[in-house]
Order: sequence, then structure tokens, then C-alpha cells
Amino acid sequence: MTAAAARYRALSLWHDTVDDDLGPRPPLVGDLEVDIAIIGGGLTGLWTAHHLLERDPGLSIAVIEREIAGFGASGRNGGWCSALFPRSAASLEAAHGRPGALAMRRAMVGSVDAVGASARELGIACDYAKGGTVSLIRSPAQRRAADAEVAAARAYGVDPLERVEVGGREAVLDPNCARVHPAALVRGLARSLETRGVRILEGTPALDWRPGAVQTPHGDVHARSVLAALEGYTATTPRGRRTTLPLYSLMIATEPLPEEVWERIGISHGTTFTDYRHLLVYGQRTADDRIAFGGRGARYHLGSAVRPAFDRVEAVFRHLRRALVDLFPEVAPYAVTHRWGGPLGVARDWHASVRYDPATGLGSAGGYVGDGLSTTHLAGRTLADLVTGADTELTRLPWVGHASPRWEPEPLRFLGANAGLTAMALADVEERLTARPSAIARVMAPLVGH
Repeated sequence: MTAAAARYRALSLWHDTVDDDLGPRPPLVGDLEVDIAIIGGGLTGLWTAHHLLERDPGLSIAVIEREIAGFGASGRNGGWCSALFPRSAASLEAAHGRPGALAMRRAMVGSVDAVGASARELGIACDYAKGGTVSLIRSPAQRRAADAEVAAARAYGVDPLERVEVGGREAVLDPNCARVHPAALVRGLARSLETRGVRILEGTPALDWRPGAVQTPHGDVHARSVLAALEGYTATTPRGRRTTLPLYSLMIATEPLPEEVWERIGISHGTTFTDYRHLLVYGQRTADDRIAFGGRGARYHLGSAVRPAFDRVEAVFRHLRRALVDLFPEVAPYAVTHRWGGPLGVARDWHASVRYDPATGLGSAGGYVGDGLSTTHLAGRTLADLVTGADTELTRLPWVGHASPRWEPEPLRFLGANAGLTAMALADVEERLTARPSAIARVMAPLVGH
């Protein structure tokens, strides 16, 4: 194994266990001319290439990636292929009307199955198993939040939530979620695209782009359409510094747990889990019987800085370990074997978007706030329709052409983002102390898409 491959193997549990040598592909050498240039080798860019080829197999496509395909959130996330969208259905209705909100929700629900179908069609073994998400109810305040969520779902009639019991505890089941091995999905998709002629140029950072061209240190890629798919790394580019905020989410994974422990926990294969706290946690039972468990809590860094050192924060890892044992005491004797993290992309109004200007050939997609495993597939399908000039149900979805406000300049951005994280943590403390829904969370809800 090369030193570079070893570095990528250490990125996460998923990279460590993927059936791939992770050796970097060759970078760009000199100028290149293609029909479509895609900046970013994550799932948004790769699904876009996939769906463009489905519409026109004759297209020449280059994917420009600073590291390796699946380096970022696409390969490091919690493995939830869910119907979650950063903005709630009520928030979407307020912004776009009820028909638009319902269309967006239906598209998201359909995307969960679409990812599984695409993976099967392409022969990608990524541990896809659709067992839904269980949201555990752990306090009177959380029970009220669960009641409100179930009532809202019934009002829109798209998300069939139901009350269930998990390991002897109350919970709400959302069937529209599948567990996946994210690195296996993104790396398998990259290999599939290469067999169909897509150039994946790794070790090739995009310094800037303009209509018709992407500038890199190794030469320019000329194309009639240039599509940016950088998500949490958008802020590292000159034109993206205030459009997308890189918010860090960190994860841990246990050693494989015995079957009798899983029987007590009550989580079956294919099922992901969370609860109703405000400082989000998320987990899954992996195919090899580990718990992969993550959450928010890592602070935002001044100037939207993104650095490898921010992927690992020992205080956050300790907090995640305590939170996991608090959720499932049965896990206490078992070791944590992997710790990792990375940035995800947040638009100022927590509204993901897909944009394409046929006059300039410039397009983009992102702002998933961590809900990207299925949203990227929908974004790729939508961008492919927009680039090829199709008028479809997807191109009329309310996130198409949505323009989020810019983030505030520093230091206001730093102060506001970290104050928001603190507020969510305080909201959980407030609910534990009062057993009532948090007043802090009620104030914060409109600021985070609810």
C-alpha cells in the first residue's frame, strides 16, 4: 500500500473497510476539452455524471477532484440514505406553497429507493438495506416532539411515520431510510463511471472556474458546462467563501457487537437510529455488527477554515462515547475502534438547491446539511435534466434555482454559528431540567429550517 493510499484508508471506518485500494488516479496533465466539467468527486458530481450519460451516452465528461473520489462527506457520513431534507415540510410550504412542498417531499421519498435501484443496476455492493429510522423517545419533552412530528407527517400525507417499540422503549419509525456503506457506494460509482469513459482527475484542485473553463495547477479543463459539486469544501474556493458554511460533524465506531447485545438493543440490520434531542445524534448498525455513531457539537472555525486537524476533536469523541453509552448502556464494555469527522455544507437558510444557467453553462448543487446520501442522487438527476434542456417534474421542484442568502462576514459568521451550536446544547439541558419543550429551541427553529 502506498503512503497516499494509507492516508486515505485512515480517513474513516468506511475508508478503512472499503474493498478498494484507494490509490489515487492520475491528475490532469495539460489542457483538456470535454463537454461537461464537474468540480468535486463526491456523490453529487458522480451521480450527475451517471445521469448525464444515461441521457446522452456520447457526452465527454471530466470530474476534477483535489484528493480522491469519495474523500469528503460522501465517503465519511453516517450511512443514512434517508428522505430527510434540510428544510421541514412546513418550512417548504411557507416558502414555496403546499404543492411545491409536497412535490419536494415525494421526490425525496422516491430517492431512497432510487439509490438502491441504481446501486443494484450498477453492481455496487454497498450494504444497502432499507430498514427505516427509529427515533427513540427518552423524556416527556421528547414525547411531545415525537407527537408533533407524527401529526405533521399525517397532515402532509407523504411520510408514513408510526409509533413502535424498540428494545422496550417508545420510538417513532420512519420507513423511508436505508443503511449504506457510504465509501463503498461512492467508490463503486466512480469505478462504474470510468468504465463508461468518464475521466476522473484526482490530485487536481480547481483553483477557480468561469463559463467554459476550470482552472487547475496542471492546466485548464474547457467545457460548455461547468458544474460545481463541492458541498462542505465550497468555502475553500474564492467564489464560495460566504455561500456555504462548513459545519463539522464527527463520528465514532465500536468493535463488532455480539448478537445477544443487539437483541437487547433492539436495532435490526438496515435500521438507523436517533432520538429527539436538539444537538443531533445519528447511528446505524453496520453490516459487520458495529455501531457507527455521530453527532454535531464540533465548533465552526473562523473564516470557514477547513483543515485535516478539525476532523478529530478528542473532546467531541468523548462526548459521543458518553452519549452512545447513555443511549445504549449495553455498549459500555466494548471498544471504540474508529474516530473521524469532516465538514458538511450549510446554506444560510438551510435550504439545499440545484442551479443551472444555460446562458453561461454554469451550475451547482449542494447545501444538504448532512442529508446528502439520497439528496445527491436527486440532485444528479435534476442537474442532468437541466443541462440537457429537459422540462421535467424534477426541473420544476422548488429547490431548482433557489438562491440562499450569503453568510455574514467574519467575525459575525463565527459568533453566530457557534452561538447556534451552544444554543442547541443548552436546549437539551433545559429539557432535561424542566421536562418541557425548550423555549431556546423554539426561538432557534426558524433559523435552522423548521
